[in-house]
Amino acid sequence: MNSTSKTSKISSNNSTRDSLKRFGDKRISDLLVESRNINVHKQRVREFIIEKLVFIGGLTAIVFIALIFIFLFKEGVKAFFLIKPMEFIGTHILDFDDNRVFACMWQPVGEPGKFSIVPLLIGSFLVALPATVISTILGVGCGIYLAEIASIRMREIIKPAIELLAGIPTVVIGFLCLTLLATFIQNVFHTTFRLNAFVGAIGVSLVIIPVVASITDDALHAVPSELREASYGLGATKWETIWKVVVPAGISGITASIILGMGRALGETMIVIMATGNAALVTGNIFSSVRTMTATIAAELGAVPHGSSQYYALFLIGSVLFLITFVLNLIAEIIINRMRKKLKL
Repeated sequence: MNSTSKTSKISSNNSTRDSLKRFGDKRISDLLVESRNINVHKQRVREFIIEKLVFIGGLTAIVFIALIFIFLFKEGVKAFFLIKPMEFIGTHILDFDDNRVFACMWQPVGEPGKFSIVPLLIGSFLVALPATVISTILGVGCGIYLAEIASIRMREIIKPAIELLAGIPTVVIGFLCLTLLATFIQNVFHTTFRLNAFVGAIGVSLVIIPVVASITDDALHAVPSELREASYGLGATKWETIWKVVVPAGISGITASIILGMGRALGETMIVIMATGNAALVTGNIFSSVRTMTATIAAELGAVPHGSSQYYALFLIGSVLFLITFVLNLIAEIIINRMRKKLKL
């Protein structure tokens, strides 16, 4: 009888213990699920906040760009109330034989003032195009070397050096062009003008080489390694793989880097003020003094009377410059996005 009661008590205790254990396990499981749900909720909240902050940041940038353009356009369009649209391209003047000839001149001082943008456009591209060519040769070559040829050690040396070049103040580069490079170019090429478009182009190219090299490096790194392995598997050499496989695959990114570099060259100010001679001439001679749109705005806007024809003409030049650089950057961005989609496929 006693043994039976003891057995029943033991079984009762065991069942109670099992029940408590099951209850404890269930409670722990519920707590773990609840904790996991809380963590998931917190993560979603963080992701939501970060997503909205990024959206607000992007929207703010778009708003600022739009406001800049609206301000430039609003001020620039007022120029046409004081200057005829054709006078912004060129104007009729009297030559030495008292004949009226069509001339493109930027001479805002005097009566009447002449506000043709043509010599400034020519000067800008006469600096930007050679600078783009120089930076393409050196920058693309440097990007290919970093991405495909350089050892890890050399990459660790060259990459920071390129980034350091991008951080040099443009006024320092302009000063070196003014004092050293201009004299050297004149002695070598026997130029009439010591300060000219070619001197400015070399100086500007130093600024945009890091842009071209960095984007080229990124574009070639984005090329799938399977393409290289397939090329090597077919018996191609390293150079054949680079020139016939990797570079063609990354050509969109390389093209975008060149376009972005040209946009950067058109927007450069300090170097061209110091190194190009600042003569608003209509010329195709790269060794002639020129004046760019950016140099004109920087040199004249601070001293021009508010509300004058020259004041509004400078804002109109700024609007043209903004549109050119915006279109170039937009084209480059479209090309880069297409390249990314193509490589993902």
